[in-house]
Amino acid sequence: MAARPTRAGKVASPTGSGVAVGSGSGSGSGSGSGSRDAVGGRPGSRVGAGSVPLPAARTAPRASGAPRSDEPPSSNRFLAKAALVTVALSIAGALLGLGRDQALAHLFGAGTETDAFLVAWTVPEFASTLLIEDGLAFILIPAFSMAIARRAQGAAGDPVRALVASTLPRLSFAFVAACALLIAGAPYLVEGLAPGLPDPQLAVDCTWLTATCVLGFGFAGYCSAVLRAHRRFVAPAVIYVAYNTGIITAMFVLGGHWGVRSAALGVAVGSALMVAVQAPSLWRQLRRREMAADDVGVEEPRPPMDLSLVSTVLLFALCRQSQVLIERFLASSLPAGAISHLNYAQKVAQMPMVLSLMLCTVTFPVVAQAIAEGDTERARDRVERDLALVSCTVLLGAAVVFACAPQMIQLLFQRGAFAAHDTAATASVMRVYALGLLGHTLVGALVRSYFCGGRPTWYPLFAMTVGIIATSWIGALTVGSWGVLGIAAANALGITVSAALLLYGMGPRSVPIRTRKVLVELSRPVRAAVAAAAVGGLCANRVDSPVLALLAGGTATTGVFALLAWALGVQGFAPALRSLTQRLPHARIR
Repeated sequence: MAARPTRAGKVASPTGSGVAVGSGSGSGSGSGSGSRDAVGGRPGSRVGAGSVPLPAARTAPRASGAPRSDEPPSSNRFLAKAALVTVALSIAGALLGLGRDQALAHLFGAGTETDAFLVAWTVPEFASTLLIEDGLAFILIPAFSMAIARRAQGAAGDPVRALVASTLPRLSFAFVAACALLIAGAPYLVEGLAPGLPDPQLAVDCTWLTATCVLGFGFAGYCSAVLRAHRRFVAPAVIYVAYNTGIITAMFVLGGHWGVRSAALGVAVGSALMVAVQAPSLWRQLRRREMAADDVGVEEPRPPMDLSLVSTVLLFALCRQSQVLIERFLASSLPAGAISHLNYAQKVAQMPMVLSLMLCTVTFPVVAQAIAEGDTERARDRVERDLALVSCTVLLGAAVVFACAPQMIQLLFQRGAFAAHDTAATASVMRVYALGLLGHTLVGALVRSYFCGGRPTWYPLFAMTVGIIATSWIGALTVGSWGVLGIAAANALGITVSAALLLYGMGPRSVPIRTRKVLVELSRPVRAAVAAAAVGGLCANRVDSPVLALLAGGTATTGVFALLAWALGVQGFAPALRSLTQRLPHARIR
């Protein structure tokens, strides 16, 4: 609804920030005087390409007894319900994604057909990162948050509708052009990604179908940004439920006639469903403001988004996702099934990372708001606590994955065309991938601190580029002798290098955390995870039944990790839920 004047004649301004929960994307904040810094920096300021100066603290003192802007709302029960609903939907989407991979393995195994589809699967993997998760989300959500704040402050017209009118047509043209370019260049793309593929034409057919997801992902990401800026989280959180449902349905309905092409068609159908589940909520939000916008003057022109910010965010996301290209390029020269083994292992191994990064997704606006207000101490404390919590969570998950990898893969995939030798190969790869989970999680957590101020910085791209170069060289040197294990090891080492560089650069270029203290804290759960994985692996190997072995290994790993974490005084071992509910900004469930 339109901004309402208070009795004193001033326009009431909303407090708090938008939160993106469970989709893999961050969200920005914009309220009051700090909102103009959300995109592009302060007017008249120039930001160097290699550093991000923090804004000066606000000079207006806070009135005695006035609440801080980051204090939690009074209804913690309501906030907990909001978090639980959105996180539950995100977990449901992740579980359906696991079911999608199980269906793919059951119907088509880990051979030539699946390898061809996974080459075409590169398109939705890149598109989801660039258009829904780490790419446009860092740009669009702060922009819409600022527009909402300006509307609440009584700006002429409706800044939100004006922003939609100025950005959606241009982005729509870009989505259509990218889709057409991918369809036309599918044969060249397949040849470049996997030159040694046994059946390149099947991969081309699948790429023609998956390329259409660029349209669906683009519009889905745009809808998600608008809704999250309005603090509507259910529809954006349900998009991966709809997406994976479309793929699974297509495979079972059309798999007998179309083969693996049915999975590619499911990608196209699922991307359209991602837009469909959000469209009603988005329409209500925009229609709700239409009458108020017609009663006031025309919105004054606003400066365009900082192109440097757009470039740095998208290039970083593209560079990070290019690890998949390197892996599939190197694996295309290996025997059939190598790409499939890498894919299945990575999908299962990354689950602890996805779950741990949900905390950073929720607390991202708290850090952004603190930086906008010049409260670097509060931002630093929040980032340090987040790093401790996510590291503890992902290391426990990595220990369980390492200890029980064969049992996990056997229970999840060993049926139909997925044979026992596929289980052994995939489990070995998954154990190597687990060594890089901490690096992947730190990169996902740290990069939010670099971009939360809405200012361009090239340092994250530099750190990611160094890691990609390391991955490429190590993979090329080891693939001949170690095969897929060498590729997985290159991934783990490369992302660890990037994480170390991002951690090193946090002081001068982002939130000035106490790096030495963070490293000391990280070393404690690392030691606990190593010992827990060893004990859990021994317990799992002593049981024949995969179900009982997984139960025994997982229980032993968790128990040993908990005891050692308590003995070592691990900071992140405290329950994350209490911190999560205390720090959640205002949210609505609709």
